[in-house]
Amino acid sequence: MSTLAAPTHPLDPLGPEELAAAVEAVRADDRLGAPLRFTCVRLDETAAAAGERRAEVLVRDAGAHRSFKASVLLRDAPVADRFEDLGDTQPPITPYESRLAAQACREHPEFLAALARRGIHDASLVMIDAESLGGFVPERHAGRRVAWGATWHREDAADNGYARPVEGVIPIIDLDTLEVLEVEDHGVVPMATERGTFAPGEWGERPGLMPLDVVQPEGASFAVDGWKVGWQGWELRVGFDHREGLVLHDLRFLGRQVLARAAVNEMYVPYLDPTPTQYRKNFFDWGEYGAGVMTNSLALGCDCLGLIHYFDGTVVDGDGSVREVPNAICMHEEDRGILWKHTDGRSGDVQVRRARVLVISSFVTVGNYDYGFFWTLAQDGSIELEVKLTGILSVAGIAPGERPLHGRAVGPGVQAAMHQHYFAVRLDTAVDGPRNRLVEIHADAEPDAALDPHGNAVRSVRTVLRSEREAARLGDPARGVHWRVESADARNRYGEPTAYRLHVDSTARPLARSSSVTGRRAPFTDHHVLATRRDPAQRYAGGEYPNQAQPGADGIHVWQAADRSLDGEELVVWANVGTHHLPRPEDWPVMPVARAHLRFEPDGFFDRNPTLDVPPPVARCH
Repeated sequence: MSTLAAPTHPLDPLGPEELAAAVEAVRADDRLGAPLRFTCVRLDETAAAAGERRAEVLVRDAGAHRSFKASVLLRDAPVADRFEDLGDTQPPITPYESRLAAQACREHPEFLAALARRGIHDASLVMIDAESLGGFVPERHAGRRVAWGATWHREDAADNGYARPVEGVIPIIDLDTLEVLEVEDHGVVPMATERGTFAPGEWGERPGLMPLDVVQPEGASFAVDGWKVGWQGWELRVGFDHREGLVLHDLRFLGRQVLARAAVNEMYVPYLDPTPTQYRKNFFDWGEYGAGVMTNSLALGCDCLGLIHYFDGTVVDGDGSVREVPNAICMHEEDRGILWKHTDGRSGDVQVRRARVLVISSFVTVGNYDYGFFWTLAQDGSIELEVKLTGILSVAGIAPGERPLHGRAVGPGVQAAMHQHYFAVRLDTAVDGPRNRLVEIHADAEPDAALDPHGNAVRSVRTVLRSEREAARLGDPARGVHWRVESADARNRYGEPTAYRLHVDSTARPLARSSSVTGRRAPFTDHHVLATRRDPAQRYAGGEYPNQAQPGADGIHVWQAADRSLDGEELVVWANVGTHHLPRPEDWPVMPVARAHLRFEPDGFFDRNPTLDVPPPVARCH
């Protein structure tokens, strides 16, 4: 085997040669049979911190019905020198398995008969998405690797299949054997009567739209060295991961540490409709499928404007083939309007500065839905995450004239269920060093009347969250609730701990009954902010292997039971960015972007406004 190219930094994502070598090393191990399904191949970041270059490989031995986690040491002769037998633990479902399962359905007589009862006789135009059963695995199929098939129909190859649900038809598939175990049929509902397509010009063309170009004739203000980025006082490393997709490492501002790592760690989407084709829908999209393997290739002028730097991603598909994702991550600058301004009413002097931000983004397509993740770094040291939700609603068929009780009609014969999106953001904090604490702040009226003779005094109330059980919190905008991540060591000139302030601007609370499968699967969504002590074995908000796991068996709520001290420790702060989606007709057939946010901004980290050195803008308009 040829010598593997050395990475420029231990946290560089695995390259194509390394991924291929990891797959080859696992295939060569005589402990595994065939066929093998490679469900997740990623950089072992814990080993990287210790100076070893390793790939972590989740693999399913479909013939033996067992899962394994292998660790491959990436040297001149890569070897899988560590093996963990995961038994019947179910790793993520791969797009490769979904394609195989869809073909098995198209060849199954009972499935074809169900289609025929609906007037569908060409199975090649039927789409089947192999979806996780989300805690609803029938007891009769316990121990199998199973999925259910969400079924859609196209009138022709150009049709939008997601606009035509085949209501009531639900195949259950064994992903190891590719057997269709059963086909549920809950009764014929007429097919949708509209195509739901949205190709250019199909709905006319709005006139008067002139070109809008972003021009930077002197180049961009950022500098890139491999995966390392520098911009306006910021230094960081960009990463790409099979499970989490876009990752940011070692974020520093003006030479001071802010975050060790930041990523959207998990996404949970529960649907809130009891109908037969909807009630199973509650997905851990990262843990049950993977963000990296579903990441888009981005296009200049469409997804991103201006002077762009792209980072390419590489993933391993389920069959072990290595696939490159060109332009997986986009980085560019944006004008954000006024940074600060003051007009002196006496002298007439005007001081104004314009804000510029660095945006690092990616888009992930999960079947029908599309999600954009936009990390923004600002000149004042603040960080923002904006999630953009678009794509196609996951819909069901309804009888003509029916008014859905738990959804909304969005087209003839089509209804979209009520549902929620939770984005579990993992922030490995490092505010002025690794030792941090978490403090909750809220505003409250002065309780001592002697100190408040005019009845207008308000205090900022500070609650130190000293242990993990205490650090499961709810936001409340009416009281100005936010959280400070403080340094346990550094102080500003006012004697306060230097800190960053966390705002979770988009919040939701679970609506499913807590005793239900949906209510028990993702207990981390019960709170807007949680915190744990950093532990390399505790990586994902909903647990390591959520696919077919017992609801609530793993995840943040389990780790917090240890109630470890958080005061002056290496912390992980988990922020749940949540949205309720109550569908509307305007979301159909493709959904205008909806947005969800969080902010992480300096709070006593500096002694004064850190942007006083930003130069005035040069007027270019006349």
